[in-house]
Amino acid sequence: MKTMATRALLLSGAAIFGMSGSVSAHVAEAPSNGVTVAPAAENIPAPARKAGEGAGPFRKMVIRGVTLIDGSGAAPRGPVDVVVENNIITEIRNAGTPGLPLAAQRGPRDADYELDATGMFMLPGFVDMHVHAAGADKAPDASYSYKLWLAHGVTTVRGVGLGSYEFAKSEQVRSARNEIVAPRIFNYVAMGSGKGWTGGLTNTPEKARAWVRWAAKDGIDGIKLLANPDQPPETLRAIFDEAKKQQIGTVAHLSQIGVARMSGREAGEAGLGTITHFYGHMESLLENGAVQDWHPDYNFNDEQWRFADVANLARESFAPGTKEWNEYLQAQKANGVTFDPTMTIYAASRDLMRARNADWHGKYTMPQMWDFFQSSRINHGSYFFDWNTEKEVRWGNFYKKFMALINDYKRIGGRVTTGSDSGFIFKTYGFGFVEELELLQEAGFNPSQVIQAATLNGALTLYETKGNDAPPIGTVRVGKLADMVLVKENPLQNFKTLYGTGALRLNEQTQQLERVGGVSYTIKDGIVYDAKALLADVAEMVKSEKRRMGRPEEGVTMP
Repeated sequence: MKTMATRALLLSGAAIFGMSGSVSAHVAEAPSNGVTVAPAAENIPAPARKAGEGAGPFRKMVIRGVTLIDGSGAAPRGPVDVVVENNIITEIRNAGTPGLPLAAQRGPRDADYELDATGMFMLPGFVDMHVHAAGADKAPDASYSYKLWLAHGVTTVRGVGLGSYEFAKSEQVRSARNEIVAPRIFNYVAMGSGKGWTGGLTNTPEKARAWVRWAAKDGIDGIKLLANPDQPPETLRAIFDEAKKQQIGTVAHLSQIGVARMSGREAGEAGLGTITHFYGHMESLLENGAVQDWHPDYNFNDEQWRFADVANLARESFAPGTKEWNEYLQAQKANGVTFDPTMTIYAASRDLMRARNADWHGKYTMPQMWDFFQSSRINHGSYFFDWNTEKEVRWGNFYKKFMALINDYKRIGGRVTTGSDSGFIFKTYGFGFVEELELLQEAGFNPSQVIQAATLNGALTLYETKGNDAPPIGTVRVGKLADMVLVKENPLQNFKTLYGTGALRLNEQTQQLERVGGVSYTIKDGIVYDAKALLADVAEMVKSEKRRMGRPEEGVTMP
C-alpha cells in the first residue's frame, strides 16, 4: 500500500494552489487558506541514453520520398527529399511526380544516413505546451513520460513545472545535450521556487519582482501562475510586467480562488502570455457580474464540488456571438494572449467510462499511475467520488461552449496551442496529446489548423518571449532544426492514426479488422528514434512494474 505521502494530492498539473517561499514546483507547502497538503512524490531523473537508443545525429542525413505537411498551414506537397546537415534542414528537394515512379539515384549521394520514407507523411515535431513529468508515485523514473511523448511525435514540451525546480533544470540540460531520451524541455516554474532563492514568500509586488529577476538570471524560460491567495492582483501585475522586462514567458491557471479578482480579460490586460485550461475565460463573461454563483454546499477543497461546478459556467455566461463574447475575444487578441485549452485533461468529466476504458491503459499505463487515477480524496484529479449522468450532461454542455470560444478565437486570428497535462484524470502521457488534436477538430478547427496549433503556434509562443519571432522549430523549412515526425497514415484524414495503439480499419481483402498507424519515426535534434521501439520499451517497463507489484501483466485492475 502507498503511504499518505506517496498518494499525495499533487498541486502541479491541473493544480489548485501556488507554491511560494523555497518550495519547489512539484512540492506544495500548506497554502495560506489553511489547507494542509501532503508533499508530492519526488521526480526520479531519466537514465542516461543507451547505445542503440536513436540513430544520429549525422553529418548529413536524407529522408526520401515523403509528403510534407510543414506546419505553417501550407498545403501538403510531395514527394520530396529532405536533407539534414548537422541537425539543420538544408534542402527540401522535389523527388518526383505524384502517381509516377520516383527516380532512382536521386542526389545527394554523400549522406551518412538515408531513410526511405516513400509514401510516408512528414510533419514538424509536435509541441506539448502543458506537461509534468511522471513522479515516483506514477512511474519508476521520468523516462516513462519522455518516451511516451516522443513515441507520439512530441519533440518539445513546456514543463509547468516539469517537476521540482532543480529536477527540471537538470533534465532540461541533459535533454539539450541529448544525454537522455527526451523531448526538448522548456522550463516554466512556480513563483518563489528554487533552493537558491532566499527571499521568502513572493506575495508582494516587490518580492515578486525580485524573484523574477533572480529566476531569469538563473535561466528559467517562464513562470507558471495560479492566482492563489499569495498572488493578489497587484502582485500578478508586477510579475507579468517584470517577466516581460526579463524576456521570460508567463502562463496562468486562473484558479477559482483568485479568478474573481483577476479574470482572464484582466490578466490579459495586465500582460499575461498564456491562459491554460478553461479558467478565466467564462469568468470574464459572467452575465451577473464577476463572481460565479456558487452552490450553497460548494467547497473548493472537495474536488468533486470544485470540478463539477465548473460546468455551471456554461449557463451563467454570455452566449457565443453576443457583444460581450466578441469583445472578450477581440481584447485577448489585442493583448496577444495565447489560449492553451488542454481540453483532453478534463474530457473524462463528460464521459468517464470512455476515459477509463481507453485502448492503451492495459499495455501502456503504469499500474501505480492507474491506482492514482482511481477515485480518491487524496490524489489530485481523482474526483469522481459519485459521478453521475447529470454531471456528465452539464460538462458536455460546458465543452460545447468552451469549444465555441476556442474556435471563435482561432477564427479571428487569436493563437491557440496544444497542451495535454497528462498524468491525471485517466490521461496517459502521449496518448492524451493526440486526444487534444481530436478535440480541436471537434471544436471546429480543420485538420491543417490543428497541425498548425500543435507545431508552429507552440513554437512561436515559446520563442517570442525571448525576442525571437522566427523560432528554430515548429515548421519543416530550410534553416530549421531537424525536429520531425514520420507516419505511414495521413493524419489529416484521421488523427486517431497517431495514437500508439493505432486505429481500427477493415481490410477489404481479408474482411478482418486491422490496427493501422502509430508514429513510425520521431526525429529530435537530428536523432532518429524508432517510435515503435520506444513504445516497446514502455510496454516492458509497465510489465516489469506489474510483476514487481504482483499484478497480472495483461490489462488493468478494475475496481
